[in-house]
Amino acid sequence: MTESQRYDVIIIGSGAGGGTLAYRLAPSGKRILIVERGDYVPREKDNWSSRAVNVEAKYHTREVWHDKDGVPLHPHTNYYVGGNTKFYGAALFRLRERDFGELTHHDGVSPAWPLAYDDLEPYYTEAERLYQVHGERGIDPTEPRASAPYPFPAVSHEPRIQQLHDDLRRQGLQPFPVPLGILLDERNRQNSRCIRCETCDGFPCLIGAKSDAQVLCVDPALAHPNVSLLTNAQVMRLETNATGTAVTTVVVERKGETLRLSADIVVSSCGAINSAALLLRSANARHPMGLANGSGVVGRHYMGHINSVLLAISRMPNPTVFQKTLGLNDFYFGDPEFPYPMGHISFVGKLDAVALSAGAPAIVPGMTLDLMAKHSLDFWLTSEDLPDPDNRVTLDRDGNIVLSYTPNNGTGHARLIKRLEHLMQHLDMRPHLVPRQLFVGSRIPLAGVAHQNGTVRFGHDPHTSALDVNCRAHEVDNLYVVDGSFFPSSGAVNRTCCEGCCYAENGDPRDPTKASRRKNPGCFSAGAENNQNQRQAKFPIRGAKNRCR
Repeated sequence: MTESQRYDVIIIGSGAGGGTLAYRLAPSGKRILIVERGDYVPREKDNWSSRAVNVEAKYHTREVWHDKDGVPLHPHTNYYVGGNTKFYGAALFRLRERDFGELTHHDGVSPAWPLAYDDLEPYYTEAERLYQVHGERGIDPTEPRASAPYPFPAVSHEPRIQQLHDDLRRQGLQPFPVPLGILLDERNRQNSRCIRCETCDGFPCLIGAKSDAQVLCVDPALAHPNVSLLTNAQVMRLETNATGTAVTTVVVERKGETLRLSADIVVSSCGAINSAALLLRSANARHPMGLANGSGVVGRHYMGHINSVLLAISRMPNPTVFQKTLGLNDFYFGDPEFPYPMGHISFVGKLDAVALSAGAPAIVPGMTLDLMAKHSLDFWLTSEDLPDPDNRVTLDRDGNIVLSYTPNNGTGHARLIKRLEHLMQHLDMRPHLVPRQLFVGSRIPLAGVAHQNGTVRFGHDPHTSALDVNCRAHEVDNLYVVDGSFFPSSGAVNRTCCEGCCYAENGDPRDPTKASRRKNPGCFSAGAENNQNQRQAKFPIRGAKNRCR
């Protein structure tokens, strides 16, 4: 690769946003470069080692950030081809239809999106096909309308989880199969890539059986001769033309060398924290507060959900291997006693004694960690945190990330925990839920940034948003941000499927006629930054002004 090499599109990052976009653009024939800060996850036995993954954090970055008080922060994040999807739990939910509107919580208001659920629905369906999602429609009481069934049947419950499902049903609740992206064929287990093991949630899959962005998007995209991948390459800043209206240079550091690359379209898909940091590092005379940050919102409104892991210790053993199959949304939008959103209940992957030792939970009298693990139901609870402009990403004087965050909207989450505790007390459980002490209280700490979103929000008004509804920067004609950054609010379910559906649609290159229907279509035209009128007739990054986002 030479510094003078030019591309039609440079995509920075290869996770749920960048990987999906690359996959959708690959058949266009346009010259596409994916720039990835890390390398492929090494295939090794430690991929499935609870000690390596949970105790030693072998695959976490060694990068150090700081919190608002200057305390070092070791982020629980990973830089690899496929991004954090290499380690995610593969739960692929749609945001609820009401999540797209203004929603009143006990502690504040979640703002409306500049689009409706129906704008995204066809692309949720397409993303579910791409990521091979298993599920069943019509059971989750909050599930939004869908135009097609899940492409694969729901993953079956093992006996202990099936018993819990039946117990919850007898209490009048509506448990449902969690929509999962795994390459599992339960009807033909002999030829199934997925073996339904205990090392899925939080682990990289040694056999490539998780529906992650590397396996299903990046590698297939690289089969096209027009797509290339540059690994171990960190983008340091973006440089613009003299008027500040277009990115002209992507400055990359790789193995001690500096590369200066260029493209007609530049896409930042670094994740909500790193995309914001990249724009802030790219400040110049025309963009003194950071690239595309005339509104001042870049880095602000950081959200990461309120997440807790809670153990319910049962008198009955729980020999479940693949635990993450059951969800409960009966309290998602509240109940008669508390008419405000509370959130979502499901499971993490089955915890073992080694994983529990990382958090050293309070020992239940008469139980060792191993015995606790064999009797525990390991719940995951998610509630929505609200966008606060003071919860933000900034840079210190050396350009390093500072993450400032004050938790909010905790009342609903506390109620959700109480609801779960009440349910478990009516079953064959010990009287209290045991929080894993790896977390602050029972919550995931600030360093747990897997659900990061909201730092480069999109909208119609350039004074209050950095991106338009096509995820293109208001102020920079050839710059897009395609990751969780654009979210105005976070809902209370995993955001990955929403990212995938948006970029499946945003990267659809097949219908250039859509350009004439949008006010600000993006495109792949040589020299577009110098001849913006070409964008009305050339190859568009298909946006959402009329269809999606």
